[in-house]
Amino acid sequence: MAENWIRLLGPPTIESPGTTPPQPRGRKAWALLAYLALQADGTGRSRTAALLFPDAADPLGALRWNLSELRRALDGVTVAGDPLRMDLLPPWRCDALDAMDPATGPGTDPRRFTGQLLEGLAFTDSPVFDSWLADQRYRLDNVVQSLLYEAALAALASGAAGEAAELATLALERDPFHADCNAVLVKALIAAGEYRKARAHAVHCGDLYRQELGLPLPAEVRRALFDADPEPDPGTPATAATVRSYLDAGGASLWAGSVDRGLEQLRLAVSLAQHTGNSHLVAESLVTLSGALIHQAGGRGAEVADLLHRALQAEGPDGASRTAAAAYRELGYLSVQRGVPDRAAGWLEKAMQAADGFPEEQARILAIQGMLASDTARYGAAAAALTESGKLAEALGNRRQQAFSAALLGRVHLLRGELDLAGAVLDQALAWIAEEHWTAFEPFVTGVRGETYLAAGELEQAAAFIDRSWVMAELAGDHCYMALAAGAEARLFAKHGDLAAAEHWIDRGLEPKPWYLWYSARLLDTAAEVAIAIRSPRAAGFVDRLGELASRSGMREFVVRGQSHRAVLGDAAAAEAAPWLAREIDNPALAAFLAERHPG
Repeated sequence: MAENWIRLLGPPTIESPGTTPPQPRGRKAWALLAYLALQADGTGRSRTAALLFPDAADPLGALRWNLSELRRALDGVTVAGDPLRMDLLPPWRCDALDAMDPATGPGTDPRRFTGQLLEGLAFTDSPVFDSWLADQRYRLDNVVQSLLYEAALAALASGAAGEAAELATLALERDPFHADCNAVLVKALIAAGEYRKARAHAVHCGDLYRQELGLPLPAEVRRALFDADPEPDPGTPATAATVRSYLDAGGASLWAGSVDRGLEQLRLAVSLAQHTGNSHLVAESLVTLSGALIHQAGGRGAEVADLLHRALQAEGPDGASRTAAAAYRELGYLSVQRGVPDRAAGWLEKAMQAADGFPEEQARILAIQGMLASDTARYGAAAAALTESGKLAEALGNRRQQAFSAALLGRVHLLRGELDLAGAVLDQALAWIAEEHWTAFEPFVTGVRGETYLAAGELEQAAAFIDRSWVMAELAGDHCYMALAAGAEARLFAKHGDLAAAEHWIDRGLEPKPWYLWYSARLLDTAAEVAIAIRSPRAAGFVDRLGELASRSGMREFVVRGQSHRAVLGDAAAAEAAPWLAREIDNPALAAFLAERHPG
């Protein structure tokens, strides 16, 4: 069946093969089309009319006229109801929806997603819609960038080095400072035998970082250029038994705290597995190594993503598989931390499909789905996923998974202002952590527990927990937990009225640059509040950084809080946008914050 296309990326247009279809008349009709397309759950008529036609004498009448325009141009597309919904059925498709569809994967060519959402159109006469559009533009740009990156990794894993280099180059045209895309390009050039070009690109990348950012060559690029897989002793037989021996030894070393030794043993397992001809063993070894790099060595970049894509290539599309489920889950986890929720959702859906029959893996996947829902301010879904994860982990006797899921559930309760629930859940998580001697995770739970005491006004207890969180995070060198603890310290000192100390802690927290971008957003939110309170000239910069990060990463609550900060700084459009966007978020604590800050 020939396809009709709604093109919203780039200059908007309607395309139909063999004909010149009618186009919606007027930019507000295009605005309505984009808004309806990206509101999967529908939108109320009155709300939509007020959003798009705030100055019209008859907003609902203006909405009806524009709806008739869409029906005229989109023959066969249903646009009806209250809430309004647009149902796209074959032969109709929309490029923006395809880009954000969680099911979009390696079979989709990301090179066809070009241009900005509603490119060339501006809506200054509808300031709240203009804010919404800016957020969606950031979000879609981030999604397309990630699709190019993932496609480059998939091409590299399948042996198509030339295609991988082309896709990585396109991604770098969007963001030349994307360290992982630079690393993938270097890997692809080396795989293609273009060693001189690989070295030249690494030198160019280093010059760019030094001249523009004052930073050295990213570690990911340096590893891509110089690191080689270790070779086992020639006398070591490449058999399944030796591979599993190295996997067991690596796991034991990691458990004992010898991370470098453990990673070396796991790398040798991968090298041996590749000589056995057993593709499943190769996939298992690659997933085990990538998991160790992520969770023991703080690896989050192109190296681990490359390992996971290679694992999926080796495992093949053979249905339910613990190894495939783990690989998809880790790719989802990386996407959550990198702030690409649309891609994370897709990987985690694939993980759950592959995990059929493996409850321990299902518990892990549910926990990451809960983390994703929490980050994007879908707190009801987050609580449900994390609770189910905890139940599965309890049935399996997996205390660490119980602690992980409970800690994230405690964070949900804290963010919603449900302090008694948060305290009870976090105390239980801390008890399980002590039982398991899981000190690596303790800084997170201790920090969140301290913030629960802080929100309840118990400052002495808060200080004890927050100080411990900072010390443990700093000793471990964990950038994510350092940012979390520093932000908590800043909020603690702000509560005491010592804004100079709060500013000091903000600066300390901004130094580590955590992989998990939710921590960065939370810290920037605090930085904006403190800077506004002391009338610092840095306030506007913090607010801009928060707004862009939150929009790109789908962190809806931080989008609202960023708009609130802008309103305090005198932005009238932001003052309208903040309460409008907040209505879509079920969080009593956020509603109370806005009511206190913007009375009336």
